[in-house]
Amino acid sequence: MNLAYRDVRHNLFRFLLTCLGLSLLMAVVLSMIGIYNGLVVDALTIVRAPDADVWVVEAGTQGPFAEASRIPGETRDAIARLHGIDAAGSLTYQTVETTYGGRAHRLYLVGIEPGRLGAPRDLVAGRPIGRSHHEIVADLGAGLSLGDRIPLGRDTFEVVGLVRDQVNSGGDPAVYLPLRDAQRLQFELAPPAARVQMARGAAIENRNTVNAVVARIAPGASGEDVVETIRRWKHLAALTQAEQEHLLTSSVVDRARRQIGLFMGILLAVSAVVIALIIYTMTMEKLRQIATLKLIGAPDRTIIGLIVQQSLALGGVGWAFGLILVMLIKDVFPRRVVLEPVNALALAGIITVVCIAASGLGVRAALRVDPATALGG
Repeated sequence: MNLAYRDVRHNLFRFLLTCLGLSLLMAVVLSMIGIYNGLVVDALTIVRAPDADVWVVEAGTQGPFAEASRIPGETRDAIARLHGIDAAGSLTYQTVETTYGGRAHRLYLVGIEPGRLGAPRDLVAGRPIGRSHHEIVADLGAGLSLGDRIPLGRDTFEVVGLVRDQVNSGGDPAVYLPLRDAQRLQFELAPPAARVQMARGAAIENRNTVNAVVARIAPGASGEDVVETIRRWKHLAALTQAEQEHLLTSSVVDRARRQIGLFMGILLAVSAVVIALIIYTMTMEKLRQIATLKLIGAPDRTIIGLIVQQSLALGGVGWAFGLILVMLIKDVFPRRVVLEPVNALALAGIITVVCIAASGLGVRAALRVDPATALGG
């Protein structure tokens, strides 16, 4: 006869209610793990989108994501002529906020040269940008549909294509638009400001400026040789794709990652304390029954098994319900939640260890009870 199973059946409602509370706690832990993973995935999405091998930016900077970077638009032609370069494209990046459909939209604008490296791939609907002006490809997270016309700056743009899961490290959905339009939005002054600058005799900034040039290495060519060649040009800096990804994860989102990781650790510690208190309380409520078992000669391993099995059942049911809950609601989170099977299995292992360790208080109290307690009034 399994005493743990019998005791659960006898107090089924209380057991399920306790499991519900633990499942909510497990759901929060799993959500934090998913948000932690999603933060890294979001940070790498934009940098991987161009499918490039080399990033060329302003000298002395680690742009265009960690620092501001501005280089002449003609740089793309110079990079494309280098030996070992298969394709190159110019890019600009900027964050804007516009109003459409009665609500504000915060968007991450990516200026691309249609048909060149950096243009969006794997469209889920519509077509790529075909004209040099006033067409955009938007991420589904922007809430836009094909044919929508949205104001950006002093112009109106039509949505001609849609992509999925293209966001920046802050979670803002990406919108791809022709490079000339993006340059106008980012570098051109409004007419009143331009007139003031001209009246002061100040030079107007050249609008043919980009934030970065991306390049793809030709098959058989050495990427390191190409990067070293570019670095010898004093007015440019070059990073490999691996260096750009490392820079994003170790600098741009590092503090947010560490903060979420610390919070996740605190939640796991709280979970251990809660499970320990629940098991201890359940054990204290059964002290008289445990004393009776001792009085009739039940071995200590039977009593220990009763407590440890109930502890594992609480943790297992709470973990399972929490996982189901997170999988059902993860798509409604404002940030991407990426929960891999290995994450859920790792948490299951941690919860198993926590439950066994947390049952120690209950086991200690049960083994110290006097069998004579069963004969008390």
